[in-house]
Amino acid sequence: MLIDDVNIRISAGHGGKGSAAFNKTLMSLGPAGGSGGKGGSVYAEGISDLSGLGQFRFKKEFAAPDGEDGRGQFRDGHVGNDLILKLPVGTIAHNLTNGTDVEITNVGQRILLAKGGIGGKGNFQFRSSTNTSPTQTQGGRPGESFEFRLELKFIADVGFVGLPNVGKSSWLNQLTNANSKVANYAFTTLEPNLGTYYSLILADIPGLIEGSSTGKGLGTKFLRHIERTKTLFHFISAESPSPVGDYKTIRAELGAYNKALLKKPEHLFLTKSDVVDEKELKSKLAKLKKIDPKAIAISIIDDESLRKVQGLLNKIRK
Repeated sequence: MLIDDVNIRISAGHGGKGSAAFNKTLMSLGPAGGSGGKGGSVYAEGISDLSGLGQFRFKKEFAAPDGEDGRGQFRDGHVGNDLILKLPVGTIAHNLTNGTDVEITNVGQRILLAKGGIGGKGNFQFRSSTNTSPTQTQGGRPGESFEFRLELKFIADVGFVGLPNVGKSSWLNQLTNANSKVANYAFTTLEPNLGTYYSLILADIPGLIEGSSTGKGLGTKFLRHIERTKTLFHFISAESPSPVGDYKTIRAELGAYNKALLKKPEHLFLTKSDVVDEKELKSKLAKLKKIDPKAIAISIIDDESLRKVQGLLNKIRK
């Protein structure tokens, strides 16, 4: 199960308190209390594993260690270790406490989410020419604590869209090393799947239906993943009694969710061209060409179809 939207609470460590102590060394005098250590901070770090948010499915609270208290003989407390949360690239961390957002866009990128508290000063730090034996100290500062909503939106070069059971997963498997589930029934794909075609990342988005933008079917859960794709491959089955109607259904849902999706470059494919007779195929393709003159009919079992789709991907790579 892909976890792509989850709420968690994170807390940075508190600073340790300063110590009030005096020098125990023979023939030495004066304050010797060490300062408290700084609390650990919480960072997010980008990783390529898209299942990375699964770690938050059951555990919802994360805290970095506190800094240690200062001790005598000038010994400062140890600094609390930072806590690193590994988040998939494409994750937006919405800070629900202060209303700010940060985004992970690259593997290895590290972003501060919550800052650890500063350690308090020991009495050694308060010495002066007029106060040679200070007893005052400082307590440590509290670390920051926030509630976050972690939302994963895929960053892909090409997004495969269409109604359920139009061949998106089959084509992803054909073009890449992906191993998406394929079967002859609707909603075979329940989670987005990714594959790599040379330097391009291809995303198979689970099938949409009329009303997806308002929550029907798989709803808006996967529509957001289409937002981050650069180009759309729109698949329509030749088995459909109304390919143009199918096209309009998907376009309407994309526009209802986010009108910017309608401005993305789009390539239109009439899939499963091998399962209908030639006359029917030509008639349906002609209707789609009125929408997009570059629309092509393809079949997963046809080598020429594969070369056509690969040719389009090669042009996008350039």
